[in-house]
Amino acid sequence: MATEDKNRATAAAILPLVGGAANVSSIAHCMTRLRLGLHDRSLVDDEALKAVPAVMGVVEDDTYQIVLGPGTVARVTPEFEQLVEEGKATAPAPAAPAPGHTAEELADKGAALKAQQKAKNATPFKLFLRKIANIFVPLIPALIGCGIIAGLNGLLVNLGWLPSVTPALAAMASGFMALIAVFVGFNTAKEFGGTPILGGAVAAIIVFPGVANIEAFGQKLSPGQGGVLGALGAAVLAVYVEKWCRRWVPEALDVLVTPTLTVLISGLVTIFGLMYVAGEVSSAIGTFADWLLSTGGAGAGFLLGGLFLPLVMLGLHQALIPIHTTLIEQQGFTVLLPILAMAGAGQVGAAAAVYLRLPRNESIRRTIKSAMPAGLLGVGEPLIYGVSLPLGRPFITACVGGAFGGGFVGLFNQLGDSVGSTAIGPSGWALFPLLDGNHGLGSTIAIYAGGLLVGYVAGFVATYFFGFSKSLLAEFNVSQEPAASTVAASGGGAAPGSATGSGDSPAKEPAQV
Repeated sequence: MATEDKNRATAAAILPLVGGAANVSSIAHCMTRLRLGLHDRSLVDDEALKAVPAVMGVVEDDTYQIVLGPGTVARVTPEFEQLVEEGKATAPAPAAPAPGHTAEELADKGAALKAQQKAKNATPFKLFLRKIANIFVPLIPALIGCGIIAGLNGLLVNLGWLPSVTPALAAMASGFMALIAVFVGFNTAKEFGGTPILGGAVAAIIVFPGVANIEAFGQKLSPGQGGVLGALGAAVLAVYVEKWCRRWVPEALDVLVTPTLTVLISGLVTIFGLMYVAGEVSSAIGTFADWLLSTGGAGAGFLLGGLFLPLVMLGLHQALIPIHTTLIEQQGFTVLLPILAMAGAGQVGAAAAVYLRLPRNESIRRTIKSAMPAGLLGVGEPLIYGVSLPLGRPFITACVGGAFGGGFVGLFNQLGDSVGSTAIGPSGWALFPLLDGNHGLGSTIAIYAGGLLVGYVAGFVATYFFGFSKSLLAEFNVSQEPAASTVAASGGGAAPGSATGSGDSPAKEPAQV
């Protein structure tokens, strides 16, 4: 009950700071963030939100995103949804609008602010990547759960323990992956504006055992051929066929003709075209990943680990999600994720160096102390948006730490020790339960832990010695707490020489450098 009260209290603290229930148009959440659609962005109190104890930071994209961390966000969101529903149900009838403040004008203002924010990142390519991410992100909890069960099952099999239980664990771990194409098809149709169940029906053809009796391009098909990429393509095609049918089929016949033609046309193209093509692409992805890390693992790991944080900032990391999923489907794990996770290690090391380099800035140091546990568990947003990115140089040196950590893990891949993850989503210490490789769990854990250590050290050293210019150090290595005598004399004004005259904490919104 205490935990439920805490989650409800967090939701209750957030709601008025985003403009109340009437200002919320949509609610969703991902692994770490509460994502809100808002009618009027100007009603949000950003600084007060960041001061809520459970809030790690805020991010603006196509939605207003409040970073709560894994686990917490899944518990706070239902409470928040309930409060919004209650607030809208009990809201008093609106008073006559004052001149210049009609509902239409407020809606137009909110739409304009939202459009202005979205325009910064609303390139066609990024919008497409966002759609792809929206297809796969809902699958992550199942990937994590099944991945951990698979790891536990492998451990029991290697130890020879509980032989009567391991087949059941294997079924639990493998059942989802055997049908993942269906879930991808369902989510794809939903995301692209079609009927989700039709997308899932067409994608189900790919995993149907009976396709083994069908020949295409001179060879027998195999169940699962094309995998998630084939399912994605099949569902997108189904959406376009369905939309074409909706335009041309008479309304009286729509309920019979449209789903029939959608499954028939998309299914035939999937069987006699997409499964083969997607299968070749999937095989090429696996072959290229193996070749890249076996021949140039250290260099490839260095580049991947160093560039991942900028890719995240640009939203381009979303393009990797189908690749990770394809590798997991083919090989049982993705060798790319442990390397990319080193970017978070560099970020942690950089934050530790900032903590030591700014001994007088109590505000930034408090932010680092509160965000560091989440950073160690792979939740990097609080450290990125609250510390390194606003400061400038520490963001670059954090990337350097990620590069060295990625190079370390990549080097061992090059030497023949593949280190992979059975699921996507977690990183940092949270990735340990999902690790897998080709030379035993002990070796895999040791290499990954070594990479984290290298990332921590490299990020720390690079930031400590190269992360601050003299002017930057002089600007931020000052106390942000007003002197007691000044507060008493001025009624709460900032002390002379503080970085902000209003008493605002630069750890919340430091100046860009």
